[in-house]
Amino acid sequence: MQKRIDTSKAELLALLKKEAFRKGKIVLSSGKTSSFYIDGRCVTLNAQGAYLVASIIFDILRKEDFEAVGGPTIGADPIVGAFAAISFLKKRPSKTFLIRKTPKAHGTRRQIEGPALKEGSRLILVDDVATSGKSFLESIDILRSEGFQVDTAICIVDRQEGAKEALAQKNCKLIPIFTPTDFGIHT
Repeated sequence: MQKRIDTSKAELLALLKKEAFRKGKIVLSSGKTSSFYIDGRCVTLNAQGAYLVASIIFDILRKEDFEAVGGPTIGADPIVGAFAAISFLKKRPSKTFLIRKTPKAHGTRRQIEGPALKEGSRLILVDDVATSGKSFLESIDILRSEGFQVDTAICIVDRQEGAKEALAQKNCKLIPIFTPTDFGIHT
């Protein structure tokens, strides 16, 4: 199985480098200026990329016990959809969910979208890129306020700019598939 994971990671890294990675000065959502940018949605909204990301996350979670996988809209949206399909194909169907930035203003007024989840159950967070960890931190607070357990977050790329440490402060580990070193960037 490790060989399959390594092959999938190599394919995903090549796709990220080709379709999502850009060198050059850019302002991030945090307001910080960076010398590189990774637009995860260029890969997660691509059929091959969605398949690879979801397959790798499925393999990471293969031996874990959890009720659902989800994350903050919009970065997690394609990952969650692909993960649901992969989990079904691999005979371990998983519930998935999305977290709105603000509760819906009409209808059920929900902030956590998806199938009903059991209070107290363990949920896994996913997102495309982690920088400061702000989206993950907000998601953790929302989920815990609703009575869920959150101790693991997975991202495609951890930019290594504080997300891991910030999540650790909330007793949540961050598992990145890649870091800047994989792209030849040394922070």
